Amino acid sequence: MNDLRQLTKLIKKRNALECEITALIGRPAAIGHIGEYIASRVFHIALEESASCKSIDGHFEDGPLKYRTVNVKWYARQESILNITPDSLPDYYLVLAGPKSGATTSRGRVRPWVIENVFLFDAQPLVEELKCSSVKIGLATSVRQQLWTKAEIYPV
Repeated sequence: MNDLRQLTKLIKKRNALECEITALIGRPAAIGHIGEYIASRVFHIALEESASCKSIDGHFEDGPLKYRTVNVKWYARQESILNITPDSLPDYYLVLAGPKSGATTSRGRVRPWVIENVFLFDAQPLVEELKCSSVKIGLATSVRQQLWTKAEIYPV
C-alpha cells in the first residue's frame, strides 16, 4: 500500500502542474496542445480558435510560408510514424520529436517531453510519395527514414 500512497502523492503533484500549464497555454496540458503552443511561439503560427478544427492547427503568420496551413504534432519518441488525414490535408505537417526509438518494449521506459528534432513536411508531395510506395495512409502512417531526414529543419 505504500507504493499506492506514493503514487497518489505524485499524481496530485502532476495534476497541480497540469493546472499551471493549462492556465498558461489556455488549453488542456496534453502533449499535443503543448506542442502546438510551443510551435506557435517559435514558428510564428496563429493557432485556430478551436482545437477541434480537423487537421489544421493554424497558419504561419510570416516568412515564406505566410498564410499556409499547418498541423503540429509532438511525439515524445521519433518512431518514424505520422498521423495523416488524407481527406483533409493541411499545407504542412510540423513535427516536434523526442529521441529516436527502436522496436523494443515500452516497459520501464520513460517518455520524457523533450524536443530533439523538428521536421517540416510539405503534405501533398509527402502523401503522393507515400501512395507511390503503396503505404497505407492514416493514423500511424509509416514514413521512411529518408523522408524524415529530408524534412528535418532542427537541429540541421
